[in-house]
Amino acid sequence: MVGSFRAELVKLTKRPAVWLLLGIALALGALFAYVIPYLGATTGTAGPTADRGLAAVLPASIVGNTLAGYPVFLGALLVVLGVLFVGGEYGWGAWKTVLTQGPSRGAVLAGKLSVLTLAALGFVLAIFLMGTVASLLIAAAEDASMTFPSAFDILRGIGAGWLIATMWTMFGAVLGILLRGVALAVGLGLVWMLVVQNLISELAAPLLPWVDSAQRGLPGPGAGSLVSSLGAPVGTPGVEAVLSGGPATVVVAAYLVGFVALGAVVLRRRDIL
Repeated sequence: MVGSFRAELVKLTKRPAVWLLLGIALALGALFAYVIPYLGATTGTAGPTADRGLAAVLPASIVGNTLAGYPVFLGALLVVLGVLFVGGEYGWGAWKTVLTQGPSRGAVLAGKLSVLTLAALGFVLAIFLMGTVASLLIAAAEDASMTFPSAFDILRGIGAGWLIATMWTMFGAVLGILLRGVALAVGLGLVWMLVVQNLISELAAPLLPWVDSAQRGLPGPGAGSLVSSLGAPVGTPGVEAVLSGGPATVVVAAYLVGFVALGAVVLRRRDIL
């Protein structure tokens, strides 16, 4: 597995699409978590989130701000990353080439998923660093407090972000394995992330009590509840406290383990071609 991990790590770092996805994540995070709220707070613009004020973009709110995008938009980018990294191997014939060299399917998949887990952590740390810089710049410009949350709160937020980010990358990876490709897997993943789970939460759940109960076991509401418990602003797409922090963590972790197990079983039992 160590050899597979090293090989997959090299492949990951040399793929331009990975860096493009990271750049998009940083740009979206800066724009929607800091630039737009800051402009709204300083220009007095009215709107559904205008009541958050300047305090929402200062260093004290960095944990919630940097976590708010993971249930939907940043999560969607991580699903694409997982699909590209695993599903792309079918189109390029890489699975067949690698497996004929000797490593078992399990070892190759373990290497891929381990690298994806590391990549998810890299995304989380990069977004947190972006939030740190942005909040400090705003605080300096407004002569406001530069006090950060406690180290425990910061580490807890990074851990929660890593858990959610890894879950979404594994979702993308298992879609790539199930559909043996990229195009359909990316399409279905994005439809689920950006359309279906929002329709369930915003349209079906308020009308049907059984849907409201069932959505608590879905990955999106679980992720939204987890980041909400850590200070992510309610009203952000996908952020809603349908569960408390503990149960939400269990839901996200269960999906993470389930996606890994499903991908391993399908890859082992089905032909590569």
